[in-house]
Amino acid sequence: MNAGIPQIKQHSKLSLLKLIRRSIFLFIGAAFVSVGLEIFLVPNNIIDGGIVGISIITGHLSGLPISIFLLLFNLPFLFIGYKQIGKTFALSTLFAVTVMSIGTYLLHPVKPLTIDPLLAAVFGGIILGVGVGMVIRSGGSLDGTEIVAILFNKQSPFSVGEVVMFFNLFILASAGFVFGWDHAMYSLIAYYIAFKMIDLTIEGFDESKSVWIISDNSRDIGEAIMQRLGRGVTYLQGEGAFTGGSKRVIFCVITRLEEAKMKSIVEELDPAAFLAVGNIHDVKGGRFKKKDIH
Repeated sequence: MNAGIPQIKQHSKLSLLKLIRRSIFLFIGAAFVSVGLEIFLVPNNIIDGGIVGISIITGHLSGLPISIFLLLFNLPFLFIGYKQIGKTFALSTLFAVTVMSIGTYLLHPVKPLTIDPLLAAVFGGIILGVGVGMVIRSGGSLDGTEIVAILFNKQSPFSVGEVVMFFNLFILASAGFVFGWDHAMYSLIAYYIAFKMIDLTIEGFDESKSVWIISDNSRDIGEAIMQRLGRGVTYLQGEGAFTGGSKRVIFCVITRLEEAKMKSIVEELDPAAFLAVGNIHDVKGGRFKKKDIH
Protein backbone atom coordinates (compact mmCIF):
# COMPACT_ATOMS: atom_id res chain seq x y z
CA MET A 1 0.00 0.00 0.00
CA ASN A 2 1.43 3.37 -1.04
CA ALA A 3 0.65 5.69 1.84
CA GLY A 4 0.61 9.37 1.04
CA ILE A 5 0.21 8.84 -2.72
CA PRO A 6 -3.15 10.15 -3.94
CA GLN A 7 -5.30 7.60 -5.71
CA ILE A 8 -6.22 8.54 -9.29
CA LYS A 9 -9.91 8.26 -9.92
CA GLN A 10 -10.64 6.03 -12.89
CA HIS A 11 -12.72 7.29 -15.79
CA SER A 12 -16.31 6.26 -15.12
CA LYS A 13 -18.19 4.45 -17.84
CA LEU A 14 -21.26 5.97 -19.42
CA SER A 15 -24.59 4.76 -18.07
CA LEU A 16 -26.86 2.89 -20.48
CA LEU A 17 -29.26 5.83 -20.67
CA LYS A 18 -26.47 8.32 -21.50
CA LEU A 19 -25.01 5.89 -24.02
CA ILE A 20 -28.36 5.53 -25.77
CA ARG A 21 -28.91 9.30 -25.72
CA ARG A 22 -25.45 9.94 -27.16
CA SER A 23 -25.97 7.31 -29.87
CA ILE A 24 -29.31 8.82 -30.87
CA PHE A 25 -27.87 12.32 -31.26
CA LEU A 26 -24.83 10.98 -33.12
CA PHE A 27 -27.18 9.12 -35.47
CA ILE A 28 -29.43 12.14 -36.06
CA GLY A 29 -26.46 14.44 -36.60
CA ALA A 30 -24.80 12.10 -39.09
CA ALA A 31 -28.15 11.62 -40.87
CA PHE A 32 -28.51 15.40 -41.18
CA VAL A 33 -25.07 15.59 -42.79
CA SER A 34 -26.06 12.87 -45.26
CA VAL A 35 -29.18 14.84 -46.25
CA GLY A 36 -27.23 18.07 -46.60
CA LEU A 37 -24.70 16.37 -48.84
CA GLU A 38 -26.79 14.17 -51.14
CA ILE A 39 -29.99 16.22 -51.33
CA PHE A 40 -28.38 19.65 -51.68
CA LEU A 41 -24.61 19.97 -52.10
CA VAL A 42 -23.29 17.01 -54.10
CA PRO A 43 -25.89 17.11 -56.93
CA ASN A 44 -25.06 20.79 -57.44
CA ASN A 45 -21.28 20.25 -57.42
CA ILE A 46 -20.88 22.18 -54.16
CA ILE A 47 -18.40 20.93 -51.60
CA ASP A 48 -17.60 21.44 -47.94
CA GLY A 49 -14.18 21.62 -46.34
CA GLY A 50 -12.15 18.82 -44.79
CA ILE A 51 -12.54 15.13 -45.52
CA VAL A 52 -16.06 15.70 -46.85
CA GLY A 53 -14.75 18.07 -49.51
CA ILE A 54 -11.92 15.73 -50.48
CA SER A 55 -14.42 12.85 -50.71
CA ILE A 56 -16.77 14.83 -52.97
CA ILE A 57 -13.93 15.79 -55.34
CA THR A 58 -12.51 12.25 -55.38
CA GLY A 59 -15.94 10.75 -55.96
CA HIS A 60 -16.55 13.13 -58.86
CA LEU A 61 -13.21 12.36 -60.52
CA SER A 62 -13.44 8.59 -60.01
CA GLY A 63 -17.15 8.16 -60.64
CA LEU A 64 -17.50 6.16 -57.40
CA PRO A 65 -19.99 6.96 -54.58
CA ILE A 66 -18.63 9.44 -52.05
CA SER A 67 -19.77 7.11 -49.24
CA ILE A 68 -16.73 4.92 -49.94
CA PHE A 69 -14.30 7.78 -49.55
CA LEU A 70 -16.04 9.29 -46.51
CA LEU A 71 -15.33 6.08 -44.62
CA LEU A 72 -11.99 5.26 -46.24
CA PHE A 73 -10.39 8.69 -45.74
CA ASN A 74 -11.55 8.96 -42.13
CA LEU A 75 -10.20 5.57 -41.00
CA PRO A 76 -6.56 6.69 -40.52
CA PHE A 77 -7.72 9.66 -38.45
CA LEU A 78 -9.88 7.39 -36.31
CA PHE A 79 -6.74 5.48 -35.34
CA ILE A 80 -4.91 8.74 -34.59
CA GLY A 81 -7.89 9.99 -32.59
CA TYR A 82 -7.94 6.78 -30.57
CA LYS A 83 -4.28 7.23 -29.68
CA GLN A 84 -4.39 10.97 -29.01
CA ILE A 85 -7.88 11.66 -27.63
CA GLY A 86 -9.33 8.41 -26.38
CA LYS A 87 -11.45 5.35 -26.97
CA THR A 88 -14.83 7.02 -26.41
CA PHE A 89 -14.09 9.72 -28.98
CA ALA A 90 -12.85 7.18 -31.53
CA LEU A 91 -15.88 4.91 -31.14
CA SER A 92 -18.30 7.85 -31.30
CA THR A 93 -16.57 9.12 -34.43
CA LEU A 94 -16.56 5.67 -36.04
CA PHE A 95 -20.29 5.30 -35.39
CA ALA A 96 -21.09 8.77 -36.77
CA VAL A 97 -18.88 8.35 -39.85
CA THR A 98 -20.42 4.95 -40.58
CA VAL A 99 -23.95 6.35 -40.33
CA MET A 100 -22.96 9.27 -42.57
CA SER A 101 -21.43 6.95 -45.16
CA ILE A 102 -24.44 4.62 -45.21
CA GLY A 103 -26.79 7.61 -45.33
CA THR A 104 -25.07 9.14 -48.36
CA TYR A 105 -25.12 5.77 -50.12
CA LEU A 106 -28.87 5.32 -49.52
CA LEU A 107 -29.72 8.90 -50.47
CA HIS A 108 -27.55 9.00 -53.60
CA PRO A 109 -30.40 7.88 -55.97
CA VAL A 110 -32.80 10.48 -54.49
CA LYS A 111 -33.39 13.57 -56.61
CA PRO A 112 -32.16 16.89 -55.16
CA LEU A 113 -34.76 19.28 -53.79
CA THR A 114 -33.34 22.15 -55.82
CA ILE A 115 -30.99 22.67 -58.74
CA ASP A 116 -30.47 26.32 -57.86
CA PRO A 117 -26.85 26.41 -56.61
CA LEU A 118 -27.46 29.36 -54.26
CA LEU A 119 -30.43 27.69 -52.58
CA ALA A 120 -28.46 24.44 -52.39
CA ALA A 121 -25.49 26.23 -50.79
CA VAL A 122 -27.65 27.99 -48.21
CA PHE A 123 -29.91 25.13 -47.15
CA GLY A 124 -27.24 22.49 -47.60
CA GLY A 125 -24.90 24.52 -45.42
CA ILE A 126 -27.56 24.93 -42.72
CA ILE A 127 -28.45 21.23 -42.57
CA LEU A 128 -24.81 20.17 -42.77
CA GLY A 129 -23.80 22.58 -40.00
CA VAL A 130 -26.58 21.47 -37.67
CA GLY A 131 -25.63 17.83 -38.21
CA VAL A 132 -21.92 18.35 -37.62
CA GLY A 133 -22.69 20.44 -34.54
CA MET A 134 -24.86 17.68 -33.07
CA VAL A 135 -22.10 15.13 -33.63
CA ILE A 136 -19.44 17.34 -32.03
CA ARG A 137 -21.74 18.16 -29.10
CA SER A 138 -22.24 14.41 -28.58
CA GLY A 139 -18.50 13.75 -28.36
CA GLY A 140 -17.71 12.66 -31.90
CA SER A 141 -16.34 14.10 -35.14
CA LEU A 142 -16.92 13.75 -38.87
CA ASP A 143 -13.72 15.35 -40.08
CA GLY A 144 -10.22 13.97 -39.50
CA THR A 145 -8.49 17.18 -40.54
CA GLU A 146 -9.17 18.66 -37.09
CA ILE A 147 -7.19 15.80 -35.52
CA VAL A 148 -4.33 16.46 -37.94
CA ALA A 149 -4.51 20.16 -37.08
CA ILE A 150 -4.16 19.39 -33.37
CA LEU A 151 -1.05 17.28 -34.03
CA PHE A 152 0.38 19.80 -36.52
CA ASN A 153 -0.18 22.60 -34.02
CA LYS A 154 2.30 20.99 -31.62
CA GLN A 155 5.06 21.23 -34.23
CA SER A 156 4.26 24.66 -35.69
CA PRO A 157 3.55 28.23 -34.57
CA PHE A 158 0.05 28.13 -36.10
CA SER A 159 -3.11 27.61 -34.06
CA VAL A 160 -5.51 24.71 -34.65
CA GLY A 161 -8.04 27.08 -36.22
CA GLU A 162 -5.43 28.50 -38.60
CA VAL A 163 -4.31 25.03 -39.69
CA VAL A 164 -7.92 23.92 -40.31
CA MET A 165 -8.60 27.12 -42.24
CA PHE A 166 -5.51 26.54 -44.42
CA PHE A 167 -6.60 22.97 -45.20
CA ASN A 168 -10.13 24.05 -46.04
CA LEU A 169 -9.08 26.99 -48.23
CA PHE A 170 -6.84 24.63 -50.19
CA ILE A 171 -9.71 22.14 -50.61
CA LEU A 172 -12.23 24.83 -51.57
CA ALA A 173 -9.76 26.28 -54.08
CA SER A 174 -9.36 22.83 -55.59
CA ALA A 175 -13.09 22.82 -56.29
CA GLY A 176 -12.50 25.70 -58.69
CA PHE A 177 -10.32 23.53 -60.92
CA VAL A 178 -12.69 20.55 -60.73
CA PHE A 179 -16.18 22.10 -60.82
CA GLY A 180 -15.50 25.65 -62.01
CA TRP A 181 -14.94 28.85 -60.05
CA ASP A 182 -18.61 29.72 -59.75
CA HIS A 183 -19.20 26.44 -57.89
CA ALA A 184 -16.12 27.11 -55.78
CA MET A 185 -17.67 30.40 -54.68
CA TYR A 186 -20.96 28.67 -53.90
CA SER A 187 -18.93 26.14 -51.91
CA LEU A 188 -17.41 28.99 -49.90
CA ILE A 189 -20.91 30.24 -49.09
CA ALA A 190 -21.98 26.75 -47.97
CA TYR A 191 -18.82 26.37 -45.88
CA TYR A 192 -19.35 29.72 -44.12
CA ILE A 193 -23.01 28.98 -43.35
CA ALA A 194 -22.14 25.49 -42.08
CA PHE A 195 -19.34 26.96 -39.91
CA LYS A 196 -21.78 29.39 -38.27
CA MET A 197 -24.46 26.73 -37.79
CA ILE A 198 -21.94 24.42 -36.12
CA ASP A 199 -21.17 27.13 -33.55
CA LEU A 200 -24.85 27.88 -33.05
CA THR A 201 -25.70 24.19 -32.58
CA ILE A 202 -22.87 23.58 -30.12
CA GLU A 203 -23.41 26.74 -28.06
CA GLY A 204 -27.19 26.85 -28.42
CA PHE A 205 -29.50 29.80 -28.87
CA ASP A 206 -29.41 30.44 -25.13
CA GLU A 207 -25.72 31.34 -25.12
CA SER A 208 -24.45 32.52 -21.74
CA LYS A 209 -22.44 35.67 -21.15
CA SER A 210 -20.23 36.76 -18.29
CA VAL A 211 -20.64 40.31 -17.02
CA TRP A 212 -18.08 42.36 -15.07
CA ILE A 213 -19.14 45.72 -13.64
CA ILE A 214 -17.01 48.24 -11.75
CA SER A 215 -18.99 51.07 -10.22
CA ASP A 216 -19.18 53.31 -7.17
CA ASN A 217 -22.86 52.31 -7.00
CA SER A 218 -22.12 48.59 -7.11
CA ARG A 219 -24.54 47.75 -4.28
CA ASP A 220 -27.50 49.44 -5.99
CA ILE A 221 -26.62 47.85 -9.36
CA GLY A 222 -26.26 44.40 -7.77
CA GLU A 223 -29.63 44.63 -6.04
CA ALA A 224 -31.27 45.87 -9.25
CA ILE A 225 -29.86 42.92 -11.20
CA MET A 226 -31.21 40.47 -8.63
CA GLN A 227 -34.64 42.12 -8.38
CA ARG A 228 -35.27 43.18 -11.97
CA LEU A 229 -33.31 40.57 -13.90
CA GLY A 230 -33.65 37.63 -11.53
CA ARG A 231 -29.93 36.78 -11.62
CA GLY A 232 -27.60 36.24 -8.70
CA VAL A 233 -24.46 38.36 -8.43
CA THR A 234 -21.07 37.99 -6.77
CA TYR A 235 -19.16 40.92 -5.28
CA LEU A 236 -15.39 40.86 -5.71
CA GLN A 237 -12.93 43.21 -4.11
CA GLY A 238 -10.51 44.96 -6.48
CA GLU A 239 -7.96 47.74 -6.42
CA GLY A 240 -7.43 50.38 -9.09
CA ALA A 241 -3.84 50.26 -10.34
CA PHE A 242 -3.80 53.94 -11.31
CA THR A 243 -5.57 55.44 -8.28
CA GLY A 244 -4.77 52.72 -5.75
CA GLY A 245 -8.33 53.00 -4.49
CA SER A 246 -10.51 50.08 -3.45
CA LYS A 247 -13.10 49.01 -6.00
CA ARG A 248 -16.02 46.61 -5.71
CA VAL A 249 -16.50 44.45 -8.79
CA ILE A 250 -19.82 42.82 -9.70
CA PHE A 251 -19.69 39.49 -11.49
CA CYS A 252 -22.71 37.63 -12.86
CA VAL A 253 -23.72 35.32 -15.69
CA ILE A 254 -26.68 36.06 -17.94
CA THR A 255 -28.12 34.79 -21.21
CA ARG A 256 -27.69 36.56 -24.53
CA LEU A 257 -31.32 37.71 -24.46
CA GLU A 258 -30.80 39.46 -21.14
CA GLU A 259 -27.77 41.49 -22.25
CA ALA A 260 -29.74 44.54 -23.41
CA LYS A 261 -31.70 44.75 -20.15
CA MET A 262 -28.48 44.36 -18.15
CA LYS A 263 -26.91 47.30 -19.98
CA SER A 264 -29.99 49.45 -19.44
CA ILE A 265 -29.89 48.76 -15.69
CA VAL A 266 -26.24 49.76 -15.46
CA GLU A 267 -26.76 52.83 -17.65
CA GLU A 268 -29.68 53.95 -15.51
CA LEU A 269 -27.92 53.63 -12.14
CA ASP A 270 -24.39 54.65 -13.13
CA PRO A 271 -23.69 55.91 -16.67
CA ALA A 272 -19.99 56.13 -15.82
CA ALA A 273 -19.71 52.48 -14.73
CA PHE A 274 -17.22 50.15 -16.39
CA LEU A 275 -19.05 47.24 -18.05
CA ALA A 276 -17.44 44.25 -19.78
CA VAL A 277 -19.44 41.42 -21.39
CA GLY A 278 -17.91 38.18 -22.68
CA ASN A 279 -19.17 34.95 -24.22
CA ILE A 280 -19.28 31.73 -22.21
CA HIS A 281 -19.58 28.39 -23.96
CA ASP A 282 -20.66 26.36 -20.94
CA VAL A 283 -22.04 26.97 -17.44
CA LYS A 284 -22.18 24.30 -14.76
CA GLY A 285 -22.74 24.29 -11.02
CA GLY A 286 -23.44 27.27 -8.83
CA ARG A 287 -26.84 28.91 -8.90
CA PHE A 288 -27.24 29.91 -12.51
CA LYS A 289 -30.94 29.07 -12.51
CA LYS A 290 -33.01 32.22 -13.00
CA LYS A 291 -34.98 33.47 -10.01
CA ASP A 292 -38.54 34.68 -10.24
CA ILE A 293 -38.89 38.40 -10.95
CA HIS A 294 -41.46 40.14 -8.80
